[in-house]
This record gives sequence, structure tokens and C-alpha cells, in this order.
Amino acid sequence: MMADSEAAAAAMPLSLTQEYFQIPVVTRAYTTACVLTTAAVQLEVISPFQLYFNPDLIIRRYQIWRLITSFLFFGSLGFSFVFNIIFLYRYCRMLEEGCFRGRTADFVFMFLFGGIVMTLFGLFANVFFLGQAFIIMLVYVWSRRHPLVRMNFFGLLNFRAPFLPWVLAGFSLLLGNSVVVDLLGICVGHMYYFLEDVFPNQPGGRKLLMTPELLRVLFDRPEDPDYRLLQEDQQQDDEPHR
Repeated sequence: MMADSEAAAAAMPLSLTQEYFQIPVVTRAYTTACVLTTAAVQLEVISPFQLYFNPDLIIRRYQIWRLITSFLFFGSLGFSFVFNIIFLYRYCRMLEEGCFRGRTADFVFMFLFGGIVMTLFGLFANVFFLGQAFIIMLVYVWSRRHPLVRMNFFGLLNFRAPFLPWVLAGFSLLLGNSVVVDLLGICVGHMYYFLEDVFPNQPGGRKLLMTPELLRVLFDRPEDPDYRLLQEDQQQDDEPHR
């Protein structure tokens, strides 16, 4: 009996490690970076003042890291942080395992497109942290690519997926937060969706967002046959397309 419990205890860390590395690479890297950044702030290794988006410090003092760290911090540990991390993990993973499955380079390019456009908007919008807007962008793209999926928000609202970003914006408003960040994510998400999914299919339209070949060389790999999809994505793949 004791031997069985010891074996189970020894297998648990290995199982957790295996589960961690089953998370697709982009989702794993971004989620881990966000968690580690928040942990570093909580432990007072770094300060939020070293992370926030400040064009003046970036340009005049060459604090280039702020272009990245402003996407990694969601505030101190609490409801807002947990809420954002759950949404980040869920929708980033479902995108990567769904419509971007086997297209990691294209997914990374979407990250770069969203990050660059949000940074440019951030020059005028007086936004200090862009991570929440980035999550809304991911949610928006996922929701437009799954328009028939029915959603339930805290058991209070039932709606189809395309309304989800607007429900999240309304939830932010109810909590007393500014919706500027949410609207920024919706705008950038719509820009990507229109340029990638809508405009190329219009009469006279063409594909404007071209993934650089360098990203394909760096990120695209043969698919792992032992790879396991997130349960929601597996169910979507099994459903007939309408």
C-alpha cells in the first residue's frame, strides 16, 4: 500500500511536467511569461513602474523592454489577474490548437501584428498596460471564427460567440474599469479578422497579411502524433461544419 502511494507521489510531478509541455508552444510561452512577471512583482524583484508602456522612456532612455513587458503584467494577484490568465490560456490555446493548428508561424505573426498595432495605438490612447487588450484581441478572433458556438457567462447570460468581446467590455464597465483597453483589443482584433478572413474573399480582394518566411523556418514543425487537443477544441473538430 505504501509502495503504491510513493509511486503515485513520484509520478505526479512527472505527470504535471508532461501536461505542461502538452500545452502548445506559443500559449505555453506567453502564459508562463505573464505568470512569472506577476510573481516577480509580488516578490518585489521588479516594480510595475519598470514594466509599463511609456513611449518617452522607450525612445529617450532606450528602455526597449517596455514594448514587451507592457503585455505581460495584469496587476497584482487577485480576481482580475486570475480572470485574465484563465481567458488568456483558454482562448490562446483554442486558437493555437484550432484554426492555427500546424501553423505556428502564422500564429506568431498574428501576435506580432496585434502587438505592433496596439503599441501604435498606445502612443495616443494613454494606456499603460496592453495585456488585457491583447487577450480581448485573441477572444475576438476566436469568436468571429466560431460564430455558431453558444456561450454562457457566469450562468447569467446566454449568447453566441461573436458577442463575447462586447460582454467582457460590459463586465469591465460594471466593475468600474475603463473600457478603452477592451475597445482597443476589439478594434485590433477586427482589423486582423478583416484583413485575414474577410477582405481576401471579397471581389477584387487579396491577402495582405503575409507571414515572413523566416517565421516559418523558425516555428513550423511536423505535427506531433501524440499531441492532445484541449477538450473544447476536440469537440469542435468533431462537429460537422455548417
